[in-house]
Amino acid sequence: MPEQFAVPRSVEWEEASVKILNQQKLPEKTEYLHLTTKEDVYDAIQTLKVRGAPAIGITAAFGLALCAQSINTSDVSAFLVELGKIKDELNQARPTAVNLSWALNRLVISAEDAKSVNEAKTNLIHEAIQIQVEDEETCRQIGQNALHLFKSGDSIMTICNAGSIATSRYGTALSPFYLAKTKDLDLHIYACETRPVLQGARLTAWELMQGGIDVTLITDSMAAHTMKEKNISAVIVGADRIARNGDTANKIGTYGLAILAKAFQIPFFIAAPLSTFDVSISCGDNIPIEERDPDEVRLINGTQIAPQEVPVFNPAFDITPHDLISGIITEKGIITDRFEEEIEALFSAEALT
Repeated sequence: MPEQFAVPRSVEWEEASVKILNQQKLPEKTEYLHLTTKEDVYDAIQTLKVRGAPAIGITAAFGLALCAQSINTSDVSAFLVELGKIKDELNQARPTAVNLSWALNRLVISAEDAKSVNEAKTNLIHEAIQIQVEDEETCRQIGQNALHLFKSGDSIMTICNAGSIATSRYGTALSPFYLAKTKDLDLHIYACETRPVLQGARLTAWELMQGGIDVTLITDSMAAHTMKEKNISAVIVGADRIARNGDTANKIGTYGLAILAKAFQIPFFIAAPLSTFDVSISCGDNIPIEERDPDEVRLINGTQIAPQEVPVFNPAFDITPHDLISGIITEKGIITDRFEEEIEALFSAEALT
């Protein structure tokens, strides 16, 4: 990534803490938090101080490695029992994003063959750092694979924030836009505001502007009109969990965009790393959907906009059926047809490498 890529990193490892960009404060303030306890890490993930499936996984991995340093025993078996307890607690912070459990499980496995507690603690740190390094390269490759889907002059729509601050670097759905800039491809992005907590307005618009990307903000209810009037060429979004048949959980509002894209005959793409796939789940009906605090809908920035007593339904995600998806862009290529067969083949190949 060239030097003009100015978006700060979302998560960094420090010897005595996990440093995160506080996404609750954007765009008004660029604030960093230093997480030092299990409770800090859980709260940061649960309250969206850090968000985006890959960044959640990286933060959880660093958090588990950090908390493990304080486990006071010289017995490896006892250490692994305590490590498992911390892992299970952190895993409850966000139930829909599969990267959370994927990263935590990967860390525990890295410690299981250690001959001493000190070796296990070291392995955990190294594995967490490796997850972050791999994610950066994965996101770059996703962007590279997506780039040929677009041509100069295209207008593209997205929702939520699947960018650099939701990952280690580059992003998933936003990655091709950064790479396009380095190749002088003229792409214009329309970012939905993403109610109820406005990740599109607060984060995607801010991030793309930081990176010098041409972006226009729209409200979610303007999507259909914008597709028609602005000649939208494609929709590209991220994912929090992808089932074995290609059904995809992503930020609430994604399903609606997919329906609109089909009505306007616009390609609809998912961009996600293999770590976001959950092949243990056959279809989207089996993906747990997190429901969040009703006040996220009743209030904006602490200001009440609805009656305090009104009942609220506040799912954080919806499920886009695979038959509405034109392609799933991964670091290994693009899945475009026979989703279940292609996903199964992709993971079979992964198991052999």
